[in-house]
Parts: sequence; structure tokens; C-alpha cells
Amino acid sequence: MALEYDLLVVGGGINGAGIARDAAGRGLRVLLCEQHDLAQHTSSASTKLIHGGLRYLEYYEFKLVRKALQEREVLLRAAPHIIWPLRFVMPHDASQRPAWMIRAGLFLYDTLAKREILPASHGLNLREHAAGQPLKGDYRRGFVYSDGWVDDARLVTLNALDAHERGARILTRTKCVSARRDGERWHAVLESEANGRTQVLEVQARAIVNAAGPWAARFAQGVPGAKKNYGLRLIKGSHIVVKRLFDHPCAYIFQNPDKRIIFAIPYQDDFTLIGTTDLEYHGDAGRVEISGEEVAYLCEMANRYFTRQITAADVVWTYSGVRPLLDDSSENASAVTRDYLLECDAAGAPMLNVWGGKITTYRKLAEEALAMLSSNLGLQDRPWTDGAPLPGGDLQHPGKLVRRYDFDAFLQDVQRRYPWLPAQLAKRYARSYGARLERLIGTATSLAELGEELAPGLYEAEARYLVSTEWARSADDILWRRSKLGLYCQPQHVARLEAWLAQEHAGAAPLQSPQAV
Repeated sequence: MALEYDLLVVGGGINGAGIARDAAGRGLRVLLCEQHDLAQHTSSASTKLIHGGLRYLEYYEFKLVRKALQEREVLLRAAPHIIWPLRFVMPHDASQRPAWMIRAGLFLYDTLAKREILPASHGLNLREHAAGQPLKGDYRRGFVYSDGWVDDARLVTLNALDAHERGARILTRTKCVSARRDGERWHAVLESEANGRTQVLEVQARAIVNAAGPWAARFAQGVPGAKKNYGLRLIKGSHIVVKRLFDHPCAYIFQNPDKRIIFAIPYQDDFTLIGTTDLEYHGDAGRVEISGEEVAYLCEMANRYFTRQITAADVVWTYSGVRPLLDDSSENASAVTRDYLLECDAAGAPMLNVWGGKITTYRKLAEEALAMLSSNLGLQDRPWTDGAPLPGGDLQHPGKLVRRYDFDAFLQDVQRRYPWLPAQLAKRYARSYGARLERLIGTATSLAELGEELAPGLYEAEARYLVSTEWARSADDILWRRSKLGLYCQPQHVARLEAWLAQEHAGAAPLQSPQAV
């Protein structure tokens, strides 16, 4: 007999996870299925920014920028462990956009939405500011403004975790192979493979959300009788990571001769992240890789500004993703809108297609999706996520009267409670897990009690937590999506972790959600 749900969400990226969380919090019976790992594709391949999109002002995307700026403040409060303020320095290149235009754009950026956490923009003398030291001498003046940094893959996982703890069922490595409408119900077939076995699960749902990202158009086409009035353009974005190019905490935004911009951002303490490219993509969305030309382009653009020159040989890691953007017929890939469109086919049991979007506006997208489905699903509850912290985001500081999103005060309290944790590990735990790091550490009172160090900085206690609570199944899940410890690993570390996973969890059954801790 098929299991019954109110809502089936297809896709475990940021939009699918956000919709599942919102729906579960309103009391709906929710099932989310993801064909691979959570955030395995687009949602872990962003530039890691919660931002309004300063450059979108040039394309008159004022509505999108305002909505994103409003969400920036909401998310900074909801997850202050994985999202935090970041100052961006823009050296002024007189051969590019004129200074008056930049000042006007920054003024608009500061005032389009209310700011309570982030400081305003202002001009900068690069000869006197620390951010000027790594730059070539030609750059004397610039501007500085604020946005937010995000651990994008963890943002997806925390939304899925919150959904699960509110009653949703989360199935990773589980593909929706078919869906058909039967009056007021959807009948769907899910398939999962684990330990060499294929398991089939039949489900019924009152509504389906197609949040399959780059595969959304293909999924919609495969559903008999489903409407699909819009399409996607797949835009490839690639990034490179090099050893740290500067010591200060600011990021850079560089204007380039082709009118594009790239970012150079402090990354994982020891590195600099540089990106992104914008290229039309027509290949397999699951196998996207950076090209040699993209590496050369990013190095060249960084070398226009930094005194320390880099080449492909300096690149320690790269990642690429495909952004599924709403097809608005723009000739320039960089000009394709980053806004989203929700299309609801309500001829019988509703199916809602998610076209486009950006990580910053995922929560608002989820609210709008539930509003569109509310009459079909009989929803009475009002929107609730705008004031609710994500798991670990409620940073409490006993005995101190501070804002709950004050991470520095929280970290000091962590170091006081766990003096035996090395400073770097304490900071990483606090950043990754926030107020929930106690669940990972448990009753341990020494580093040895966290178990074997399976890879640099990764102890058994954390690996077990990630498997039991956050759906991790492979070394890549742990080293690249739940953390970025892969940057410090050699092949033997990966092999050791894979062996540990195989031994520890050989009996794990497919189509299972982890138990909430």
C-alpha cells in the first residue's frame, strides 16, 4: 500500500529543503526526495554569499535586489553560526564604471531595504587601509560595503534537519522515477540504491513541488499532462581556491574590462576563493567541471588587481555548478535574471514548478510556494519562518545580556566550557553546529574521547553525528559538503574515512531518514 503525504517535494537543494521546512512547520505531512546528496549540485557551488546582488542594479532588477536585501537581514539572524557579515572592498578602476555611478549604486543598495545589522557603505583610501596593501599601486581609492557570507551546503542541510524534526521525511539518494495525477492525488514511484540493493517506494501526495533545480524542466516534461509554460537556461559558474592572498578579513569585488565582476573572498582561514564565471551550459548538469579557459580567466582577472600573481599551478581546488535560471531571453548570460518564478498547475492535484532563484531568497520563495498551495492543502497556519532560527542558530550566552546572533560572545562561551578543545577546532565546531555542538561533543572531556582522527580535524564523534543526524553517507558528503576539510586531506585520509564509513554503517538501510539527536 502506498504511503500517504500532503506534499511531495522533489529536489534536495536550497529551494526544496526550504519548502519542506516551511510546510512541515505548518503541520503538513511532507516527504522530500533527492536523487543524490543534499546540496550536491547547484546549492553547494555558489559564491557563498547572502547578498542583494549589487550588480543586478545595472539590469534594473530593483524588486529582486530589495527582496534579497530584506532576506539578508532575516537570514543573518536565523543562522549566525553559518551566516555572518562580510565587508567588500571595491577598488576604483577609472577605466570602468565612473565613481559617481558607483556612489549612486551603493547609496541605493544601502537604502532599498532596512538595515539593522550591517554598516553602510563609504569611500576608502586604499593607501591607508589594510585592504590596499595586497593591491597594485595604481589602485588608490575605492569603496566598501556590506553583505553576508554563508556556508551554502550547510544551509541546505539545516533546513532539511529542521524539516525532519518537525515531522518531514527526508530521503537522500532517492529518485522520483515517475509521477502521475489521479484526480485529487498524485501517485509517485521512488527508487533508492544502497548496499547493492534497489528499493522501490510508492507514495501518494495531495500536491507535488518540482524543485529539481537543473533537472526541473526534465522532471516536468516527464509528468503526463503537466503544464510547463516556462523554461530554464543553465548557466555554468566556476570558482578557484588558492592559498591565502591577503591577511585582513575583508573581501574584494573587482570590476573587469568585460563588464563582469569577480569576488576574492577569505576562505576557510587559510585560502582565498575567487569567482565566478558565467557561461551558457548545455552538458550533463551532474558532471559539470571547470575548464582550463575558466581557470585562466579567473587568474587573469585577479592578477589585474593583486601584486601577488597567480597561475593555474597555484590553484588547490576548484568547483563548478550549473545555475538553473529562468529563461528570459537575455543574450548575455550575466544579464539573465536571478529572480524566480513559481508556476502552479492546479488542474486536479496541484504541481508547483520552481523556475530559477538564488540562495538568498530561498526562504521567501518557500513562503510564496506555500501561499500558492494553501487553498488546495487547506492551510490555516500563517507564515512562521521569518523569526525562527535554524538548528544551532539560537546562540545563547548564559549570564550575558547580548544579542542571540552575537557569534563572538558565543564562541568565547564555547572556549570557556570546553578548554580542552584546540582553538581552531572549537571555532569550527561553533561555526558549523552553533548551539548544537553539545550534541556532537556529548560527554567528552578530552580530545581523545572524541575518538580516532579519521582525517585532519575530523574525529569519530563528528563523523558519527553527521551520519546519524545529517544524512552523510560518503567521504565527499563529510569532507566537502558538511565541511570543507577536504582542503586539508590527502588520498590516504579519504581512503581511511571511506573504510571507516563502510565498516561503521554497512547495514544502513536505504529509504531511511536519520534519527534526530
